[in-house]
Amino acid sequence: MELRASSLPNDIEALKAMVLAREAMVQERDAQVHKHKAQLAALEKRLSSREQEIEHLKLLIAKLRRMQFGRKSEKLQHQIEQLELRLEDLQADEGAAAAATEFKQAREPREPKRRKPLPEHLEREERVHQPAEDACPDCGGTLRPLGEDVSEQLEYVRAHFRVIRHHRPKLACSCCDCIVQAAAPSRPIDRGLPGPGLLAHIATSKFAYHLPLYRQAVMFAREGVEIDPGTMGHWMGSLTWLFTPLIDAMRRYTLGGSKVHADDTPLPVLEPGRGTTKTGRLWVYVRDDRSSGSADAPAVWFVYTPDRRGEHPQRHLVNFTGVLQADAFAGYAELYRGGCVREAACMAHARRKVHDLHAVRPSAITQEALERFSALYRIEESIRGKPPDERLRVRQAQAVPLLDDMLRWFELILPTLSAKSDTTKAIQYALNRWSALVYYSSDGQAEIDNLIAERALRGVALGRRNYLFAGADSGGERAAAMYTLIGTARLNGLDPEAYLHYVIERIADHPVSRIDELLPWNVAEHLPASAKVDPIR
Repeated sequence: MELRASSLPNDIEALKAMVLAREAMVQERDAQVHKHKAQLAALEKRLSSREQEIEHLKLLIAKLRRMQFGRKSEKLQHQIEQLELRLEDLQADEGAAAAATEFKQAREPREPKRRKPLPEHLEREERVHQPAEDACPDCGGTLRPLGEDVSEQLEYVRAHFRVIRHHRPKLACSCCDCIVQAAAPSRPIDRGLPGPGLLAHIATSKFAYHLPLYRQAVMFAREGVEIDPGTMGHWMGSLTWLFTPLIDAMRRYTLGGSKVHADDTPLPVLEPGRGTTKTGRLWVYVRDDRSSGSADAPAVWFVYTPDRRGEHPQRHLVNFTGVLQADAFAGYAELYRGGCVREAACMAHARRKVHDLHAVRPSAITQEALERFSALYRIEESIRGKPPDERLRVRQAQAVPLLDDMLRWFELILPTLSAKSDTTKAIQYALNRWSALVYYSSDGQAEIDNLIAERALRGVALGRRNYLFAGADSGGERAAAMYTLIGTARLNGLDPEAYLHYVIERIADHPVSRIDELLPWNVAEHLPASAKVDPIR
């Protein structure tokens, strides 16, 4: 409203009332403006939060799609497989072309390819091919030896069953009524049908090569041998009971070192009577100090629990003292109180969070973070297998400055990011566990990450995909026992089936007080060369 001198009253009281009324109007308008501004700010805040949530959901969906349909490894495994398939096709084409060429066709002389010799431990079958002629085809003279040409051909003999019949003759004394007979040889399963080799094959096929028992039954039936899957399950239960002292020995050895790697993975378990599954847990503990130059044998111990409560690892490691290399599971926290167990976190976990972001939405920040992680891993590669004191010296001189610089960079870049962004969360994860992440730089025996434990769980993931779930909690316990034996054998460079065969053949009669004699590193020298494989690292 426009004010003019002619419109103003001459009465002072009326003029005062008009001024007060106008001031009240201004105040009311200011209040309305302030209210509108507050509403606008709230709307902008909600809009910003929603945009961040949308971006987060897009990132999460892209990540899940990449996990489902794309490469699950950071390596270019898919491209490698495609190139290998292409190479196989080209080699097959080459072989087909050579076979189609007539034998008598004239060829250019060429240098023969050098073929890698076949392993000495393979069984050899000698076949002598004598000439059809008894005399010289030219003059009829007598033929005499002049030497021979020897060539080798690699053949495959299909696996087969064998029935072993044990004969125990009875001998009677001619002078008295005494009857002498040899004692019946012990069997892995008392009065059971299977021999050690069959039991070892069934166990290895299921827990190392992930073939469920019902599939094995189908394969055996093709050979004319009918074995019910339930019967094989009973054999596996009896075998696990037989292995109990050996499993305990592996547990004592694994947790008897000064450093252990720990991890866990879900294991679906069928709930009896319901037809549904619950989620049990397989925990793995690995002793492996080969990267720090130790000559101690590596070992792994698996243990099953029906859930993931923190009391389980606390009970497993109640007597352990030393370095525990593990992820950020809260159940380990109680172990670190008191200082008997020192925490070492996994740098690969921190890197993986950044890598997953970079794979979906690359940025300058994620690129630089990955380069900083890579620099740390290059240092580790240069000192792999070196003694702890040398590893510590190199880490102090080279890794510590990089870690300090990375910490400063994280703290500098964090305020420039949105508090709810995924990049912030990835950086914050590293900062929240920084002291545990950099612990390795002060201990030459510790590792930069926990990939040792993650590698031990790979077989479990493959098996879980094939046989889907365990039939009961007892099935999870049997799986843990078998994974312990097979995993430890592989870490020590032994073929699991050959190792289990050796152990099953002897363990029923072996004194429990000397059960350590059956640990993989103690029986390796008694196994044939064919049982030696490249150890898992």
